[in-house]
Amino acid sequence: MTVHDAVGQGSGPATSPSSGPGSGQAPQSSQSAATKPSGSLADGPSTKKADLIFRSVTIAAGLLVVATIVFIGIELTRQAIPALQANTGSFFGDRWNINVPSSEMDQFVFGVLDMLRVTVLSSVFALLLAVPVSIGIATFLVQYAPKKLSRPFSAIIDLLAAVPSIIYGVWGIIVLGPFLQPIAVWLNENLGWFPLFSSGNVSITANGTIFVAGVVLAIMITPIITSMTRETIRQTPSLHQEAAMALGATKWEKIRMTCFPYARSGMIAASMLALGRALGETIALMIVLSTAVRPSTWSLFDGGYTFASRIALDWPYASGDFQRGALIAAGLALFLLTFAVTAAARMVSGGKVNS
Repeated sequence: MTVHDAVGQGSGPATSPSSGPGSGQAPQSSQSAATKPSGSLADGPSTKKADLIFRSVTIAAGLLVVATIVFIGIELTRQAIPALQANTGSFFGDRWNINVPSSEMDQFVFGVLDMLRVTVLSSVFALLLAVPVSIGIATFLVQYAPKKLSRPFSAIIDLLAAVPSIIYGVWGIIVLGPFLQPIAVWLNENLGWFPLFSSGNVSITANGTIFVAGVVLAIMITPIITSMTRETIRQTPSLHQEAAMALGATKWEKIRMTCFPYARSGMIAASMLALGRALGETIALMIVLSTAVRPSTWSLFDGGYTFASRIALDWPYASGDFQRGALIAAGLALFLLTFAVTAAARMVSGGKVNS
């Protein structure tokens, strides 16, 4: 017998650990029991019904918001139509004379062009001031400030949003206006050739100009933009930031190449929200803006009324349906302006908002 034969005889079929008498199908049962997780959703009742209920509730909530907006637009239009029909002038003109007796309805005229100029100019000017400052504050709080300084400073910024509008208005006309007066005079004297800084329809020394109102609005919307921008910058993945630093980027390059692109959507959304807040501001601008006898001229040193301040001031004296209809028509114009601004912001951002 050779060595190979001995090896061949000694090598038989290998006995598996699971084979043997009485083993049967027990290993397979054990394996299936091991792979089947205990307490899984399959063991309990079906969740399809719960999913259907939750889906129905969320759809209903979304449709409720859309229906509410549509209902507001329809109701504003319905109540504004009689006044628009009785208007003896152009709705897109500058004249405004609605408090006339019923016997003199031939003098009933209202136009929204002047309010449109004041509203848009003050809001856009405020946004241009607030956005860079807010992004800078948010970047400092997230990337540079130590935690023991970042937390209380963030709380102070957030508390600014809770200050009542009337406080901002009184502070703006009493404190901020005189403080900004030398700056306004200098801009008018040295840059008066530019339409934005030309002489307006009110006195600059009266401090009731769009320039002062825009600065007040900028301070009011800064907490909104700062808060949302801070949170979006904070959500930037740490791996992206570490990768930028590993490639030799400086602190500023890391922020510019990783944090700002990641937070772009949140920044634009915050700016849109703040712009909507500025367009609808009422009490503060009622206090700050001076009454003007001439229409505005797209100058920061104009006075006048915004949509909201005009409605708030004239509503208590609107005694008839036509007078109230004229104010409702102005509200409809503000309603449509808000939608137009939001759509324009989405177009400018290339559809990156909330994407």
